Amino acid sequence: MNFDLTPEQRAFRDVMRSFVDEQVAPYAAAHDRDQSFPQESFDACVKMELPSLQVPEAYGGAGADMVTQAIMAEELARGCASTSVTVLISKLGMLPVMNFASEEIKNHYLPRIATGEIQASYCLSEADAGSDVASMRCRALRDGDDYIINGSKYWITNAGVSDTYTVFATTDPSARSHGISCFLVEKEWGVEFPKHEDKMGLRASPTGEVVFNDVRVPASHLIGREGDGFKIAMHTLDRSRPTIGAQAVGIAQAAIDFAGEYMKSRKAFGAPIANLQGLRFMLADMAIRTEAARALVYRACATIDAGDPDGSLSYLGAAAKSFASDTAMSVTTDAVQLLGGYGFTKEFPVERYMRDAKITQIYEGTNQVQRVVVSKHLLK
Repeated sequence: MNFDLTPEQRAFRDVMRSFVDEQVAPYAAAHDRDQSFPQESFDACVKMELPSLQVPEAYGGAGADMVTQAIMAEELARGCASTSVTVLISKLGMLPVMNFASEEIKNHYLPRIATGEIQASYCLSEADAGSDVASMRCRALRDGDDYIINGSKYWITNAGVSDTYTVFATTDPSARSHGISCFLVEKEWGVEFPKHEDKMGLRASPTGEVVFNDVRVPASHLIGREGDGFKIAMHTLDRSRPTIGAQAVGIAQAAIDFAGEYMKSRKAFGAPIANLQGLRFMLADMAIRTEAARALVYRACATIDAGDPDGSLSYLGAAAKSFASDTAMSVTTDAVQLLGGYGFTKEFPVERYMRDAKITQIYEGTNQVQRVVVSKHLLK
């Protein structure tokens, strides 16, 4: 599991493991059942200063390396996948700010993200523009010193909870992807949240529609230049997808841990089912795939830390995200099988792991889109 982790990273992993077991995992089932925001878990993460890991030191954060951030994402997801997403979503929302915004915008928002005072969301997808980003209909029109935004965004994590929304809207529809621009919008400027989804998994992480009806945004909150939005969106996702892989690894690890303990205690034919070679082989295959996924995630994260010297980040991020999420889906399904009928009930957590794992194959780019990215890299 170490994969060349530094002593500091190993120590951080151990601290995170104890923290999650004590202050996050105990609440996961109840919030999943009630579809309620995991406030006490998020507050505990803030007290642990976890949001600061994702913000550069120059703006009040700890500026942790990406491998360390992946460890955080994995361990949180091992205890509660929804809490992991809740902590990570502000990083996704703020990556365009960190990499493309003015110093004024960075200094105003990033320190408050680091302390957990505010949260951020990322608004790219629309009802008819998910994978096909260039088809978005959300429109931003210049009006003096402001832009006026109209349209809606779908599948937005933390909708209604976040204080800021990084919004991609077209400023020149005729230019397709070259006409998309990026804006930082505050909730209090008139953003609406008419609908929240009743989801299969990640039920404690709110997902909903975000609507903009003549929302006036200062021109100072344009991130980058007009027409840079598509480039900003893809640059952001390349640097965020490896942490989705880390979430998937954490969910898979939780399933392995629980299934292994169950196999030692559950008896059939007069002995623990852990003695049955067929089941032992299933557990071994689950662990092998998960270790491989973890290594690929760490490699992608290390590439971000190194500044992507070979230009391979898009490829590695897509490979890590798709392989880790496919692994999580397979491993959690096998965990349900290992528990038999009990695995199909909500008395045990493996069915929740399976439901949570599914979304990692879909969000931040479906795994089919990831394979398009990988194949383009191989055939260029």
